[in-house]
Amino acid sequence: MAAFATFCDLEARWRPLSEAERTRADVLLEDASELVRSLNPNIDEQIAVGIVREGVAKAVACAIVKRAMQSVGDYDGITQMSETTGPFTQSASFANPTGDLYLTKDERRRLKIGSQKAGSVDLIAVEDES
Repeated sequence: MAAFATFCDLEARWRPLSEAERTRADVLLEDASELVRSLNPNIDEQIAVGIVREGVAKAVACAIVKRAMQSVGDYDGITQMSETTGPFTQSASFANPTGDLYLTKDERRRLKIGSQKAGSVDLIAVEDES
């Protein structure tokens, strides 16, 4: 199945990408789309009938990949860092240090993932005695 977005969609929502970043973005967009499909196997049908808007799926895929691509750097794997020089201290915590693909609560809501449904089951079956 096709990814919900392309690197062009990501660039339009974020910033221009280098050629290497474009290649990585396309792979991550496919991975993000498969992640969404694994959490909501009916997403393609829901998009086709208008339950989930195609633009929402595209925007969410781009947001997932943007978070993952922002983590690249010399600090891979570090969740918090503190540096002290003389009387000065600098501290930082990283939002996604390992570059994981994940959905926020709002993105799950927008894609109809984990929404609650109500129903009932009749536990007492009445047999006809005639």
